[in-house]
Amino acid sequence: MTTIGDNLYSVSTRLQQACERAGRAASDVRLLAVSKTFDADAVRQAWQAGQQAFGENYVQEGVAKIEALRSAGDCPGLQWHCIGPLQSNKTRAVAEHFDWVHSVDRLKIAERLSAQRPPQLPPLQVCLQVNVDGGANKSGVAPDELPALAQAVAGLPGLRLRGLMCIPEPAPDFEAQRAVFLQARALFDDLRARGMALDTLSMGMSDDLEAAVSAGSTLVRVGRAIFGHRERKPGPADAVTTAAG
Repeated sequence: MTTIGDNLYSVSTRLQQACERAGRAASDVRLLAVSKTFDADAVRQAWQAGQQAFGENYVQEGVAKIEALRSAGDCPGLQWHCIGPLQSNKTRAVAEHFDWVHSVDRLKIAERLSAQRPPQLPPLQVCLQVNVDGGANKSGVAPDELPALAQAVAGLPGLRLRGLMCIPEPAPDFEAQRAVFLQARALFDDLRARGMALDTLSMGMSDDLEAAVSAGSTLVRVGRAIFGHRERKPGPADAVTTAAG
């Protein structure tokens, strides 16, 4: 049976090869291991194989793992990213426990995170989720509303705006995948041209990370290719999302 460590090595090799094909340095793209529905021991195994950044879609599940691993004290240096849709009643838990949040798409959510971030913690690192391909049932700010939201979020205390995140609909081949990711890259470049100091473009998952890297992704969110297929669905307390695969 393939171990989590073996899977991490395989994904890292894919990333390195994708960077080489795109003419980019391997250090340009970070790997976020998405551990949703997997337990703290799976995170521990990945950490032992050298992985430090982990993504969680479901806030309550993520907080439980964060607290368990911090209490155990045997995995120093873990970095936690909230990547799922964020409801108002979950912002305090995210502000108090996570290092990053990728799924801000409304000013109200950003304002709550700003107000609830404990002052003794460093700023919460924020990506704005953009609905780049216009899916009617998907989270994310519309592209034409993105500049105003980015400007407002960038001015909030306790937060640091780092970039954009997108979750496009599945596309049939590399070129189709890349075309959608290039739309997100164009929005990212536009914000930078407006003077915003952004450095993170969170896009690409298990099935399309090569296309995302080719289009300029700086962080790919990979779950299934590292941890395997998920055996359970989240409970009703947490919103369902497809922020990683």
